[in-house]
Amino acid sequence: MIANAKPVQGIDVPIVKLIPRRERKVGKKYYQRIEASLRAVGMIDPLIVYPQGDSYEILDGCLRYRILLEMGVETVPCLIANEREGFTGNRMVNQLSASQEMRMLRKSLEELDEKTIADALGMQGIKHRLNLGLLKKLHERVAKAFEASKLNLQAAKELSHVKPERQAEILKLMESCNDYSVTFAKGLVLKTPLAKRAKANGAKTPWTQADEKKSSLLKRLKEAEQQQDFYSSLYRQYTTNLLKLVIYVRSLLANPQVRAYLETNHGELVGMFQEVLDSTEK
Repeated sequence: MIANAKPVQGIDVPIVKLIPRRERKVGKKYYQRIEASLRAVGMIDPLIVYPQGDSYEILDGCLRYRILLEMGVETVPCLIANEREGFTGNRMVNQLSASQEMRMLRKSLEELDEKTIADALGMQGIKHRLNLGLLKKLHERVAKAFEASKLNLQAAKELSHVKPERQAEILKLMESCNDYSVTFAKGLVLKTPLAKRAKANGAKTPWTQADEKKSSLLKRLKEAEQQQDFYSSLYRQYTTNLLKLVIYVRSLLANPQVRAYLETNHGELVGMFQEVLDSTEK
């Protein structure tokens, strides 16, 4: 799929005239997936090449070229690029959305069976990518908006938590605000009255998830309050004990006979007691 690019010429090039621009190292699993796709479905995306004399330098598709070479293919469909330097293959390729991928898979099912397609894509199966269960839950207008890529997959899943008539209401609001974001959809879903919510059937819903987050937050706040109470109590006990100690030390040093005895027999204690008194009087 070429987007935002100048018109390009498509030709079939003998594989012996193709020269890879750079080698690309990929994992074995990825290599096998591309190989399986080429063997089962065939060449979908042409190579992007640039003329170099009598040959063609491959700008995009070196991995496919290597696989086709091993398969013994003699001619490869290519697109002639208008520039060589600064070319980026990814820049010219449109990434498929979930809805676009779904339509592509449905189209492929008209000619190929599920196993062939799954093997070509390196997957165990493709049913989960068709989103058939999700489409059954969606209002007709919402399903069309999803298939037209107005709504992304996550937004469509959010709307499936409410009844079809509520889905249509939310879609109308999204259209009027020109806001199809997941955040906006989720906010409208959370505001949905109980009577318009879809049956959960044991699955987690935005409301149960919100309640769980609220419970978790309240639990953390309670733990913080308990810790605050503990440290406050500990501090009060410390200050009380310190006050009692100061009063006791002052009474000892205020008694001439006790002070004289301590200075004679325990001079270091007098120094420590005096430090305690001095520190509290600052």
